[in-house]
Amino acid sequence: MTNGVEVGAGGSTAAALLESMRAVQQVLMQPPGLSREQLVARLQEWQRMVVELAEVPARGAELATLYEIIGVLNSSLHLTETLGLVMDSLVRLTGAERGCLMLLDEEGNLEIQAARHFDQESVAASDLELSHTVVRGAVEGGQPVLTTNAQLDPRFSEQESVISYQLRSIICVPLHVRERVIGALYLDSRVREGVFSQADLPILTAFASQSAIAIENARLYTMTDQALAARVEELTTLQRIDRELNASLDFEQVLDLTLSWALRATGAVEGALSILDDDGTVCTMVSAGDSSVSAGPEPEVVRSVMRNHEPIVIEQGRMVVPIRYEDRVVGLLDLRREGGGSFQPDHVQLARRLADHAVVAIENARLYEQVRRANRAKSEFVSFAAHELRVPMTSIRGYANLLEKGIAGTLTPQQVEFLRTIRSNVERMRVLVSDLQDISRIETGHLRLEMEPTALTEALENGLQSIQAQIEGRSQQLTLEVQEDLPLVCADPARLAQVLINLLSNACNYTPEGGRIHVRVWLKDGHVHCAVSDTGIGISPEDQACLFTKFFRSEDPAVREMPGTGLGLFIVKSLVELQGGGVGVESLPGEGTTFTFTVPVATEE
Repeated sequence: MTNGVEVGAGGSTAAALLESMRAVQQVLMQPPGLSREQLVARLQEWQRMVVELAEVPARGAELATLYEIIGVLNSSLHLTETLGLVMDSLVRLTGAERGCLMLLDEEGNLEIQAARHFDQESVAASDLELSHTVVRGAVEGGQPVLTTNAQLDPRFSEQESVISYQLRSIICVPLHVRERVIGALYLDSRVREGVFSQADLPILTAFASQSAIAIENARLYTMTDQALAARVEELTTLQRIDRELNASLDFEQVLDLTLSWALRATGAVEGALSILDDDGTVCTMVSAGDSSVSAGPEPEVVRSVMRNHEPIVIEQGRMVVPIRYEDRVVGLLDLRREGGGSFQPDHVQLARRLADHAVVAIENARLYEQVRRANRAKSEFVSFAAHELRVPMTSIRGYANLLEKGIAGTLTPQQVEFLRTIRSNVERMRVLVSDLQDISRIETGHLRLEMEPTALTEALENGLQSIQAQIEGRSQQLTLEVQEDLPLVCADPARLAQVLINLLSNACNYTPEGGRIHVRVWLKDGHVHCAVSDTGIGISPEDQACLFTKFFRSEDPAVREMPGTGLGLFIVKSLVELQGGGVGVESLPGEGTTFTFTVPVATEE
């Protein structure tokens, strides 16, 4: 309290004004001695002080409101919500008739982000012209722009919008963040002049500073949140791409999937995926779009990408991305946008990451395609060789039989021995040709099986008869353990006997003289099981992993001593599986081997 007047909000300012007023009062109470002009001047000074003193509580209230508003602005990190809070707070603080908040975009253009008491259509149209002029002055100058009456202000009185809308009071304050202008706050009144004054600038400038910080924080938070969401979406997309690509080894399908995902992810409407030879020649291509795309990338584009291993953007609406495997460019993604729309850096990076993900699947599919072609060529050769060998071997066997019967005269003991060697090798060739033909039929799906209910024991007897002489010749002991009352199995009798002959022959060949071979047959879980065990040289774990592949022969010298083609066990496995069964092996080096196969029991149907 000063001379009975409460200072309140405003503190030192109010005290200073009161001191000045007391001085004026003392002058007025002095005896006459001042001129009329001096008295008028003192009275005017007193009136000004009274007005300023009256404004002290209002400024104090504004400061309190500003403090409260700052707390509200800092309560949200959501950009849209923050912009709305700024405008609501601004109108509350100033009592303006209308207001808007404008921010600069990446190209430096002002965009209205929030507005109060504007018609939405006019905000986007004619009022934007007024805001653009006034706000541009504040933004470019970095200082507030104020007019108490735009109708009389030479800066704005000639503007069509000022005249048309009868605008009077206007104030515009730039938004600063780290000495950088990011936008502006704009307020106006069409009814009254002098709504805003120089005294409003400190409060509005402080408000603008806090608003700019709140907006920038919310914008950064939103950008971070959006970037995180975009990254999560990208990773999700790449995972889906990986799943789809890894689900197929079809080369053309993998290329189509890769191109389809690249178009979808980057917003391109047409494009091509080219697979290149080492010299940059396009050897395979898939495309989506018009004929210009399907023509493939220009040679100079191919050379540039292969040389630099980096994506290139051509005329903004086209980008070419390398597909890199290790240190080589094995392909190109040529993507284009309709109407020349620009590819942004994030599109280029996404396409690059997509290519990096896809290249493994592309290479796997390409290698698989090469293997398929090689297998196809090998199968064709095997089929051709088997057919071509069969005819001369039949002729040789026929003439050997004639010689043995003495058609060409009596044979000497030496000739008989030679003939026996010929017949033995002819038989080996017959088995080889038969195996080659079986493999060709299995791989091409042309192997015919005559499936019928049959007794596995009958097939076992046929197999034993075929190798009985071989077992006796090596003084090996053969034992059988067959469960009684076994049901019939569903199988091809001839192919079932072939399986048993192969397994029994292997057991005999790889078991030393005087060794033991044991055959066990039993029923379990709807299948008849047959195990052929021997006390032979055994098989290493490494060799067991490759046993049932074509043409596999162990590097073990003991195995190499025996003749063989590496086809028998592949045929065994294929025949058993085609008849609905399975094959397994158990072995320890030096302790023998047991091969087990199963065949399903025949149903009553």
